[in-house]
Amino acid sequence: MTSDSLETRAAERMSSILTSRIGMMLVAVAALLALPALVAVFNVPSVVGLATQMLIYAIAAISLNLVLGYGGMVTFGHAAFFGLGGYTVGILYQHFADNSAFLGLVPGSDSLLIAIAAAMLVSAIGAAVIGSLSLRTSGVPFIMITLAFAQMVFFLFVSLKAYGGDDGLMMRRRDVMPFFNARGDTNYYYLCLVAAACWFVLTACIVRSRFGFVLSGLRQNERRMAAIGVAPYRYRLVAFVIAGAGAGLAGALMANYLRFVSPDMMHWTKSGELMMMVILGGAGTLAGPLLGAAAMVLLETLLAAQTENWQLYMGCILLAIVMLTRGGLATLFSRLSGIRS
Repeated sequence: MTSDSLETRAAERMSSILTSRIGMMLVAVAALLALPALVAVFNVPSVVGLATQMLIYAIAAISLNLVLGYGGMVTFGHAAFFGLGGYTVGILYQHFADNSAFLGLVPGSDSLLIAIAAAMLVSAIGAAVIGSLSLRTSGVPFIMITLAFAQMVFFLFVSLKAYGGDDGLMMRRRDVMPFFNARGDTNYYYLCLVAAACWFVLTACIVRSRFGFVLSGLRQNERRMAAIGVAPYRYRLVAFVIAGAGAGLAGALMANYLRFVSPDMMHWTKSGELMMMVILGGAGTLAGPLLGAAAMVLLETLLAAQTENWQLYMGCILLAIVMLTRGGLATLFSRLSGIRS
């Protein structure tokens, strides 16, 4: 067989894979867009709320996947940025309701756009501070330092009685947007769908850029990348900050969805939950965190409705999926559909 024929077959194979992936993506987008209408037909309105939570957790999992799956940085502090985003929204709303200012300087707001932008900024700054110190280590010390910082943030908000302390912070109603009613559940679902799609596309652009290739290269062989002049610390810190901003976006959306924030949003168990979503769906794949978040939220809801010991069954199911699929749900779906990367 000549080299030309091999190249032709490879090109045809690649074209077939791309066509299949685009087709599956279009089907998934159509299903997500049609979900509220289908829910109305079958009279199961709670599904809209469940899907909204899936989308919000998917944003947090996608952002974690950038540092965990592509960067190889195992962090146990990602929920700190998720909680910082949520508390930014809650604190802004409380000062808006009280007609006061945060630290006497920053006025409150019930604008969703302002709250989301502030949440992403605060979370990104938090990630820059924590990342700049944590990334001076690697391996187990890095895991322990990120965990320690996350617990420090957790106990900080537990001690802030002015913002609810242990009891958390309530929001009377969701924030508002100009020309869009974000307080309706169906509208809020579409808002989260747009946010998840935008963050997915942004992440896809990042991992396919030179920055993304360098990040993956650092995960595979840091010494070789350093030998060709790449500064590992700088690239990893930028990835850490972007991931923090993504978690802040998810936290802001969750705070508005629940109209409630509490220190539990930033507990280390929440970081473990987000990490499990990434591993379950497939670390280092674009679709993996989406599938992992959807599977985790769905399993938790179904099992909790059946038994009080749902964590036991949840653990068994997750263990079986991770062990048997060898790459998570994304790999499983690729095998079933015949698409191999």
